[in-house]
Amino acid sequence: MNIQADEGYYFGIGAFETIALEHGRRILFERHMERLERTVHFLGLPVRPGGVECKIEEYLKDREADLSRHDALKIVVSEKNTAVAVRRNPYAGCDETNGFRTVYSGIRRNETSPLIFHKTLNYAENLLERRRVQELGYDEAVFLNGKGEITEGTVSNVFFVKGHKLYTPPVSCGMLPGVMREYLCEKYKAEEAVIRPEDVETYDEMFLTNSLMGIMPAESLGDHHFATAETTERLRQTCCPGHFDTLP
Repeated sequence: MNIQADEGYYFGIGAFETIALEHGRRILFERHMERLERTVHFLGLPVRPGGVECKIEEYLKDREADLSRHDALKIVVSEKNTAVAVRRNPYAGCDETNGFRTVYSGIRRNETSPLIFHKTLNYAENLLERRRVQELGYDEAVFLNGKGEITEGTVSNVFFVKGHKLYTPPVSCGMLPGVMREYLCEKYKAEEAVIRPEDVETYDEMFLTNSLMGIMPAESLGDHHFATAETTERLRQTCCPGHFDTLP
């Protein structure tokens, strides 16, 4: 893979998408490409989405024999580069029985920054914070914004359940609008609600989403433990990557 030095390499002015592959099938691919196109347009990159899709097709065709049951397709786009790669889905075989232990991050999301709403190569803050909390024994960190409102995880969107109804922070709180988040909001009529740490104990369940993990129950957030994951488990059975055949 030859990478040319451009503003993506030097300054992070680029976009990326990570897509679940199930037996080589690209899950929610059109939604990912639509988001990539929005980010490319926002960054002003001279990239044609059709050209990106052709490169993906060519890459997957050449490596069809090497694909496993659960893979992750990575697409990175900058001014002079379009890179495609496949790795095994890191959540394949993950034990969801106990759920993720999550903790509040001390870093505040800047809900006034337009970058926060796009999947750009400016991702170091997320990864470094995730590594930090994992070293402390947690699975994921949850950000608050400047107003003290819950926004998102370092690599996930956040949902809460009350009386079997789904709630999630609005995008305006400052977050990347995830593809799985979008799907759940449409299919299950999740309600957007501003949620603060003091509100968390009023909810029955919490779960995290991203395109590779699907739906992951949260065992705890900070000092609060969730007693049940009944609704989350029902959703997970239909929306985790292993059951994605039902998704458009």
